[in-house]
Amino acid sequence: MDMLDRLLGHDHWATAQLLDLSRDLTDAQLDQEFDIGHRTLRATFEHMIFNVDFWTGLMTGQPIDAQRDDRSLAALSDRHKRSYATFATLSRRFRDEQRLADTFVDHYTARKSFGGTILHVVLHNAEHRTEALHILERLGVPDVPEVDHGLWDYETLNT
Repeated sequence: MDMLDRLLGHDHWATAQLLDLSRDLTDAQLDQEFDIGHRTLRATFEHMIFNVDFWTGLMTGQPIDAQRDDRSLAALSDRHKRSYATFATLSRRFRDEQRLADTFVDHYTARKSFGGTILHVVLHNAEHRTEALHILERLGVPDVPEVDHGLWDYETLNT
């Protein structure tokens, strides 16, 4: 069992679950402001997905394109799928090359380890998923699921 594979698998799945659950929401619901986190569900998803791209770009020394014209949920889901695949591939490469302790310079010119940054991205997403779950509940979305690791593990092993 590889812990990195499990973390990456769950992180991608959990965010995809919430994006999928939100597909029938109206633009007004996606943009309704709440007194938590990034204030709206759409902004929360945008922030999470952007950060995966952002940290992947920093770790690879590639420029980050922050401009996003299409803010639709379909576009966000597509960006999540693409950006997370790139992030996961890079993360596994660092693991396989035994480079998780190697460092790079971040946007504040501070040294960061690849392994620490990978953990940061996964934990950052988990924090914002909690906010997204709260917003979904407050929007009255029925049957908001749990997206914890235990459920992912169950579904992965029993379906």
